[in-house]
Formats: sequence, structure tokens, C-alpha cells
Amino acid sequence: MFGLYTKKDVETLASRLRAEYAAVLKEQQEAAEAIKAENRVLAARVSELEAERGSVSEALIASAKAGEKLREERAAEAANGERELSLLIAKCRLLSQTLAAKYPDAEDVRAFTAFVETLRGAAGEEEEEDTLDMDEVLAPKQPLDLGKLCRDLGLMEDGE
Repeated sequence: MFGLYTKKDVETLASRLRAEYAAVLKEQQEAAEAIKAENRVLAARVSELEAERGSVSEALIASAKAGEKLREERAAEAANGERELSLLIAKCRLLSQTLAAKYPDAEDVRAFTAFVETLRGAAGEEEEEDTLDMDEVLAPKQPLDLGKLCRDLGLMEDGE
């Protein structure tokens, strides 16, 4: 049993195994280096994409804020337009009443009065009553006359 291999055969076998092992080890080291290089490239790309994601997030947030601001501005413009229309209709109504009082039999005055009523109906305004304007009371544009206010509300008679 001990005589099957000679020293030369063992050395040849060992040398061949070392050469094969060295070749396999070299291939594995090259593969590992290739994977490390690819990993570095992919890590750099991930960093770029994360930076882009941050800028995209900021852009989306800015866009949402701008959209909300536009909605608020449009709502404010619509409210202002409605107030302006309401004021115009009120002025037309007062003019119509003045003209009707001055020229009760004039055909064009009746036509204007009908137009004002049609305008009020189209704008969705209801018949106004003499009401207290809380905005005017809370932030008057002119000095507040409490006596007149009380008389207008029926809380005080003219002689008091």
C-alpha cells in the first residue's frame, strides 16, 4: 500500500494542485474585484438617485403649495367679483327706485326696473330687508352715531 506513489509523483500532483488552486484563486479574486467595482458604480448611482428624489420631493411640495395658493387667490377673486356684482346691483336698484319715484309713468324706467330685478334674480340675490350690517358696526367707515342706530333699530324714538 505504501508503495503506490513515489516522491516525484506526489510532488507533481502537489504542484499541479497548487497551480490549479492558484488559477481558481486568481479567478475568484478577479470576480470579487469586478463585483466590488460594480458595487461602487451602483452605490454612486444610488446616491445620484437619492439626490434626485430629494429634489423631486421638494418640487412636488413647492408645486402643491403653489397650487393651494392659486386656489386661494381664485377663491378670493371670485368672492371679490361677487361682492362687486352685488354692489353694482344695489346701485342699479337704488337708481331704479330713484328714477321710478321721479318718473313713475315712464316706459324706459319700468324697463330698467325690470332689468334690475332680472339681474338680481340671475345673481341669486334675494329681496333685501333693512338689516343691520355687522361689518359696518364692527369696523365703521365713518364715526358711529349710536343715537341714529338706536332709532333705526326702533329702540329709541326721535324725541328722546
